[in-house]
Formats: sequence, C-alpha cells, structure tokens
Amino acid sequence: MSLLGMNSNAAFSRQPQIINVQGRKSMTLNGYWKYLVDPYQSGYYDYRLNVRDQQAYQNRSEAVYLGYQAQDPSERVEYDFDRADDLIVPRDWNSQKEKLFYYEGAVWYYRKFDYQPPENGDRLFIHFGAANYRAHVYLNGEKLGTHIGGFTPFNFEITGKVRPKGNFVIVMVDNTRGMDEVPTVNTDWWNYGGLTRDVSIIDVPETFIQDYFIQLSPDDRDRIDVSVTLNGKNKAGQTVRIEIPEAKIKAVCTTDDQGVAASRVRVKNLKLWNPEKPYLYDVNLIHQNHILTDRIGFRTLKTEGTEILVNGKPVFLRGICIHEENPVRGGRACSREDARMLLGWARELGCNFVRLAHYPHSEYMAKVADEMGIMVWSEVPVYWTIQWQNEDTYNNAASQLEDMIARDKNRASVIIWSVANETPVSPERTAFLKKMIYRARSMDPVRLVSAALERHTKPGTKGTQVIEDPLQEYVDVISFNQYIGWYDGLPDKLKEAVFDIGYGKPVIVSEFGAGALQGNHGSRDARWTEEFQEYLYEETVKMLERIPQLRGVTPWILTDFRSPRRLLSGIQDGWNRKGLISQTGDKKKAFYVLRDYYKMKEKQFGR
Repeated sequence: MSLLGMNSNAAFSRQPQIINVQGRKSMTLNGYWKYLVDPYQSGYYDYRLNVRDQQAYQNRSEAVYLGYQAQDPSERVEYDFDRADDLIVPRDWNSQKEKLFYYEGAVWYYRKFDYQPPENGDRLFIHFGAANYRAHVYLNGEKLGTHIGGFTPFNFEITGKVRPKGNFVIVMVDNTRGMDEVPTVNTDWWNYGGLTRDVSIIDVPETFIQDYFIQLSPDDRDRIDVSVTLNGKNKAGQTVRIEIPEAKIKAVCTTDDQGVAASRVRVKNLKLWNPEKPYLYDVNLIHQNHILTDRIGFRTLKTEGTEILVNGKPVFLRGICIHEENPVRGGRACSREDARMLLGWARELGCNFVRLAHYPHSEYMAKVADEMGIMVWSEVPVYWTIQWQNEDTYNNAASQLEDMIARDKNRASVIIWSVANETPVSPERTAFLKKMIYRARSMDPVRLVSAALERHTKPGTKGTQVIEDPLQEYVDVISFNQYIGWYDGLPDKLKEAVFDIGYGKPVIVSEFGAGALQGNHGSRDARWTEEFQEYLYEETVKMLERIPQLRGVTPWILTDFRSPRRLLSGIQDGWNRKGLISQTGDKKKAFYVLRDYYKMKEKQFGR
C-alpha cells in the first residue's frame, strides 16, 4: 500500500467534472515540464511521516517541493526545479526516461506559465485528462486538491488564484500500486505513471454549462432527450437553448433550483449514426450568449431476446480488444493521432466494434470512434481481485465509473459500459458489482451494461462450457473470456467445446487468443509460433459458430503490449505477445484468419 493511501478518504470529495473541454476557451499546459523523482515521498511527509504539504510555507526549510526558492544562500532548500530534467506532458515517464522504465512511486511535476486573469467575471479551472494514479495538485504553492484514479479526468477551480506573470503549477503523481486501490496490485499491463493526458486552463463564464446529456430516446426514435446542468451562483431559473441547425431543431428549457434543465425534443427524419454512415450533427448549447458546441450522433440501442439492435436492426459486433498503448513509439497512447492509428488497424481488420480494456481510454478514442463508425465497449479497472468489502474501494470504483460515463455519455460510438473483468464469484463481489450496474443505469438509461465473466468446463462432461455467475441475471449482455487451446489444453480441444448458456440474452466472447512472437515460424503445434496462433484462431472461429446466441467477439488483442508479468527471454521480454500486430506494426498470420471470419460475418449481418 502506498504511504499516500493513508489519506484516501478526502480524495473522493472531488469537484464536478467539466465535460467537453475541447469545445471551451482554453490554454494548453502541454509540453515540457520539469520533474523530480521522490521514491521516499519526502516532499509529502517529514521524517516522522507527518503530512506537511499544507503547511510547507510555515517553515521554509521544510518547503521541499512546493516551488519555494531560497532568498538567501544560507537557507536550506533541498531541491531545485530549475535545474531539473524535463518530461513531456502528456506522456508517461516510463517510456521517456530509461532510468524510470520500471519506476513506481512519486514524481513531482513543475511548470511555469503566464496567464492574464479574466476581468469580466469569468472563472478559471485547471483540467487534467488523467494522471496515473494519485495526483496532488498545487498552484503557486497552494494545494488545490487530490485525485485518485489513473484514467479519468478531473479539474480544480483556480479563479482568483492566477496572476498575469510567474504562475507555477506542481503536481505530485504517485503510481504506487495498493491492495485497496482500483485496480489493485496485480494486473497484466504496464503501470505507466505520470500526467498521461492533456493538461489545460479553462476559461468559462461565471455561470456556465458544466454538463449535458443529449441522446435519442431509447423508446422513441422521434424524440431527443436533453438534460443540461449549470454551475454557478445564479443557476436557478436560467434559460438554456439547444440548437441543431442542420436538423432544424430549436428548443428552450429552464433550470430548476439545482441548475438542471430538462427537455424532450420531437424530431423528424433524423439521420441516424451507424457504422456504415457514422453521421454526426453539430449541436449548440447556448446560455447567456455563450455557445458550447459538440458533434453528436444519434442512434437507438437495445437488446431483444438474443439480439443487439442498433437503430432497430440486429448487429454482430466484429471486435477486438485494445490496450491504451502505442506499441511502435512505446508508452501510453495519449493523442488523437494515436487513436486514429489503433482504430485504423481495427478497421483494417474488419472491425465495427472495439473493447477498450481494462480502464477508460483517452477521450480521443471515443471521439475518433464516433467519426469512424466503430462501436465501443468502455470499462473501469475493477480487475481480477479487489477488496470487495472495503467501502473506500467501492467509492473509488464508483467514482471512476461515474467519471467515465460523465465524460463519454454523448458519444454515439459507446454502446456498452463494463463494470469488471474476470472477477472471482463471491456474495461480496456480486453485491459490489450489482451496485455498480445500478449506478451505471441510473446515470445512463440508453446504453447497455456488461462485465467480462469467466467460464469453465462443466464437471462430468467432455467439453460443455458453462458460465456459473449470478451476475448474468443483471447484465444486458452476457460476456465471457475463454482461452481454450492456450491456458486450457491445445487448439484441438476447441473441436469438443460447446457452450451451454442459461440465459436468453445476447452473448459476446470478450477474450480469446494465443501468444506468438512475430516472425517466429514453425509447426502449428509449437507454442509462440505464428502458426500456433493461426491454428488456434482457425479452430476458435469454428467453435464460435456453435454458440447460437453469439452476437459479438473481441479477441485478445489488437497489438502486443508491455506487461511486467511476461518474462520469457527471447519470446516475451516484457511483452504480452497475444497481439495480432507486433510492436513493430507487422501483422501476424492470425490477423488474416480473423479478417476473413469478419468478412463472412459482415455478409451475414451487414456492416
């Protein structure tokens, strides 16, 4: 457990998330930041482990990393950001500095900036796309707050705290894993630390549109449901206009005492978003002559028996799992260009669907998916085993779920919220995940909810596969991971596998696969060869056709990715090799097996 975990409760009292940051007046803080590595967290604790970050200026000799500079040569200040090395933001520190490749711990980021404070009553916020994992944020030596969770956005108000010249922002980012965290200490991906997504200063009116939900009704394709939330002192009784010029839609709604305005707008002949034609409308939200614009697609989504219906038509989700990693450059993927590369490979594979594993990916992924017509499964890192009976752990998981939904709930591409991956069944775990499912549905009545479950061979049978998990009753789509032929026998075993699904719901096989080192060729019976991986895919797609409820597949995984669990020298070397594309961008033989299967499914179901 991180030392900083001892003060976790206050981190959940976070400020409300401001959505659609890209659509607002802002100044980027991306670029080069100074940094100091602090493995003993001595900038946060004194030698008695007393927290001192709030009172650092009461004793200048203890102002370890809060930006104080010595006024006299006799003063003792044991740091100097101006002499420090640089890191690029947004990026992780592991892939930028060889000496930090395996580093897990605290790093202090420092950046100077000038900013003319607004004189018209506007408010300022500092916004972080993500920081892995725990971030303590300071402006001009004053602590703004703490955020927990490595993959969701957060912001702090800085109105009245910014001066025209000589501002400095300091962020202590600590990616130490902890037993009570989400995810916990044991994962099968690289624990990239740092300010991994965009950082910016946002300028908004005194009372501004903080949040909104604009989606086609799940029950009526001729109605758009609108909810807008204002933030400010005078938020009650305010008028908000919603305009979609191309669709000739104009609507007006008035906020209640909580600053929330809701409306139902009738529409006709709306062009619907779908993978074949991912149509997006420019949507304007107007409050007191301030216009906030977004590009939103409209589509219906529901399940009916064993079908998943998009715009009333059955779909087959031709998918692939993706980690948020740029395998060619190395490190955490963080840009729109990274998203286009990864989703472009998925499109080349024949996908109309991706599973973003095992945590919320960059906002760019959902926005680019909107543009490309690729449907999305978005997930929180409730992964393997966490502390199911720990209230703080649940609050942490729920906060990450809420922030993920708040950010991406207007993206047409996102069709499934996932609350977990491969979690062992127990009464405590099921109660935990049921609460997560109910919370997701209360925030978003439009999308489907699922979780990646586990399967096993039914005792006393030769190859009957079952999913004995009570969570099946509560999800909209039954999803499970299976690795027959890799972790369970050899590919020939797939010939015997049949699935006994006990619920009349759609089924997604959310993982299958095998490891192969690109360029390593040999017998199809030899593990780690491209031929072995190819053979497993050939037998798996045959097996998939014996699942009558199957409505989607997301094999593991699009590209090889870093994992410290994978130690086999000469083969893995710190990489999970189940990718269909290598870290050099080369396609393995199994890529083409899956592409051919998806061509067949496209003919059967349409794009």
